[in-house]
Amino acid sequence: MGIARLLAKIWVVFCLFAGGHALVTSLTETPGWPPAQTVLVCTLLFAAMGLLFIGGYAAASDHGNAPLFRSLKPHHFIPNFGDTVFVAFVALSFANQVTFAPAMIQNGAVDAVRAAIFALVPGQRAFMASLDCGLDGGRVFASAFAWLLAIIYLASSLSRLRLAAGLIRLERSKRPEPLPPAAVGFLLGVTAILGLQFLFVGSLFAYVPCLVYTEPGGELLIGLAPLMLAYLVVTALANLLAIGAE
Repeated sequence: MGIARLLAKIWVVFCLFAGGHALVTSLTETPGWPPAQTVLVCTLLFAAMGLLFIGGYAAASDHGNAPLFRSLKPHHFIPNFGDTVFVAFVALSFANQVTFAPAMIQNGAVDAVRAAIFALVPGQRAFMASLDCGLDGGRVFASAFAWLLAIIYLASSLSRLRLAAGLIRLERSKRPEPLPPAAVGFLLGVTAILGLQFLFVGSLFAYVPCLVYTEPGGELLIGLAPLMLAYLVVTALANLLAIGAE
């Protein structure tokens, strides 16, 4: 997977998730179309701005290859199985954050999920410790559920890792990357390791004030960051595997 395409996918998911939370907050505070319209316009402009920069990077780094848009085919816009599962899990995490988690704080099944993730993920324990202002509102379960989905996605994707690596080799043979494959694998690997340290180990949560979790940025950190980390780890492993021979 090219760096530009990976950045575009991450940026679109990020903007839609953040825009969804902003829309829910806006409609809760001021029901009606005008505030919703403002959120939708801002989200679209923000997404377009990021995609413009990413497209500029892809075009500027495409020396000696076919023009960027001429090489695009209709099937390039169809997500593969892994991306479809990822998007479905992101949607589940978002729906849980805004509907189920706040209403089911006291529930046996919810307590079981929270206890399991508390034992498996050090970052969950660090996250709960950072809620020193007594804030919960379903956020602990929303974080645990996102980690559960991330673990499921990671486990299912590892079984298709060789297939993903083969597809990356095929793409590179048709459209070489501006960066060498080893450099792409190294960059993604280092980013994945930093993400594991900050999120899975939980080093980041010591520097996040409690009240941040009431804002869209905090909602992204709770509901989207674990899944993004799992997606990044899978991508990094696939790129590293694609460096070697088939």
